[in-house]
Amino acid sequence: MSVRIDIPGLRPESVAVVPSPLAELGMALHALSEPGHHPGQRGWATGVTARMEPHLADRMCEADFLWRTTFSDLFLPYAAVPDALPAGTLVAELDQLDKLTDEQFVDAAMEFTCVLTYATQAPALLSDPAGRRRALEVAASRGPQQVRFAQRLLDDPPSVRAWLRRFLEDCAEAFFDETWSRLRHQLAADARHKTELLRHKGLAEALAAVSPVVTLDGAGARITVDKLTDGHARVAADGLLLVPTSLGWPHLMVLHRYGWQPVLHYPVGSPELAAPASVEELTLRMAALSHPVRMRLCRYLARSAYTTSELAQVHGLSAPEVSRHLGVLKRAGLVTTRRRGRYVLHQLDVTVVARLGSDFLEGILR
Repeated sequence: MSVRIDIPGLRPESVAVVPSPLAELGMALHALSEPGHHPGQRGWATGVTARMEPHLADRMCEADFLWRTTFSDLFLPYAAVPDALPAGTLVAELDQLDKLTDEQFVDAAMEFTCVLTYATQAPALLSDPAGRRRALEVAASRGPQQVRFAQRLLDDPPSVRAWLRRFLEDCAEAFFDETWSRLRHQLAADARHKTELLRHKGLAEALAAVSPVVTLDGAGARITVDKLTDGHARVAADGLLLVPTSLGWPHLMVLHRYGWQPVLHYPVGSPELAAPASVEELTLRMAALSHPVRMRLCRYLARSAYTTSELAQVHGLSAPEVSRHLGVLKRAGLVTTRRRGRYVLHQLDVTVVARLGSDFLEGILR
């Protein structure tokens, strides 16, 4: 599973790395709503929540599906505006958000209903009665708050747009302006670094620096992002946009909405492992450990190295049966082998096993 971005003929100067205060505000709202996703931001989130006015906290809950259930593309509005880049200030990027048509705004805001086909052209919800009904049904299944907001959004987009802008401006005054003044220097430095890599080393090196799970094929025609989702986009005249975030780990977002400029919204300064497990590796490891016999073998192999014959004797199994189970564990990268004379010894790679929890979390939230 992966998100693929076709980039035929993409020139280096068509790739831009630009920080975005609006995208960072969206990620701040997500981190406040889902602090469990962001253990490194727990202190910041606790401090902001403690100082927040109750009225603002209530408004944050009113439309939290825009940044909690999903990370709405509304926080990356320049991707829908021709020849636009992040404007550098929150006010200017809110102005870019105002440039979206009502149809674009509503479709992006209603993404949490999963009614629209994200990566292909589909009728706009405002002009599709059947789509509106399905969207409201899905919103109703999420609770009365979501359905009330969705109904307002479909009935009167301008009022909801005005409400959202006022809310984001109030968030800026309450906590985000201070946060952005602290984070923007790190983001600007990362953007300069990635731009230098693009200029001097090429796109493959720059993407590898974004994350080891982002790769460029040998022909330089397709970017693949290893994620637990399927998606496909194609770079058009506007090129490719990379937007760094300081608050985002472990999320690596890929905007591939039909008709919008593709965007990689990637974390910087994160505790991400140098070589995080791919989705395929993670699936193999979880499956390998799901068998009770292999779990018992791991108990022994975690303590010391054993030959196949020793494991067979201890567990009352045949040597071929043990070999089959060891083969599954080795293919998953959980067991290492070494030779001592004429004996082959097997041992659990405890470092890899210890990383399984963080690999799993990073993989499903990536």
